[in-house]
Amino acid sequence: MKIAVINETSAADKNAAIVAALQGRGHEVLNVGMKKSGEAPELTYLHTSFLAALLLNAGRADFVVAGCGTGQGFLNAVMQYPGVICGHILSPLDAWLFPQINAGNCVSLMLNQGFGWASDINLKFIFDALFEVERGAGYPPPRSVSQRESRTLLAELGRLTHRSMADIVRDADERIVEPALSYPGVSELLAVETLADKELATALRARRTGF
Repeated sequence: MKIAVINETSAADKNAAIVAALQGRGHEVLNVGMKKSGEAPELTYLHTSFLAALLLNAGRADFVVAGCGTGQGFLNAVMQYPGVICGHILSPLDAWLFPQINAGNCVSLMLNQGFGWASDINLKFIFDALFEVERGAGYPPPRSVSQRESRTLLAELGRLTHRSMADIVRDADERIVEPALSYPGVSELLAVETLADKELATALRARRTGF
């Protein structure tokens, strides 16, 4: 699985701890967002949520680990996009339940509020729980059929209520799109010329030269 780590400016100093906690699990970790404070262009949760949705919809990431100071800003922003099911993960129990019940592809972490002594260890516990269970298995087991039906209905509703990622790339405010697409490494990761979604590829080329 390809896991994209996307840190925004207020939590850039937590990037190394997140990446370290994800190591040794057999996944490919893509460190996409801010690695330290003060980098340019500066990414807020508006930019990182756009990037998260773009990478998921483009098939360049299977899962996104992100967040912000409280986790709420990124959560609310990323859920505006198609094809994203995000959980607000505050504890290992949240992390254990979310993939089983909701089968999501993105998590938002609280990276400033309450992030103190031994929080790097708590991140490891969260990722242990998040990736040790079967995605979509359901919990408790007697509820698994109902939960699968609910996830299917929610996905259908999401398709009705969201515009396509290509439409969003074409029409989104330049203040969101430009910093996100110009961030170092994003162009190489997207590799627009090989995208399966040709409409998305065309939209990206129209927004930024060199794609």
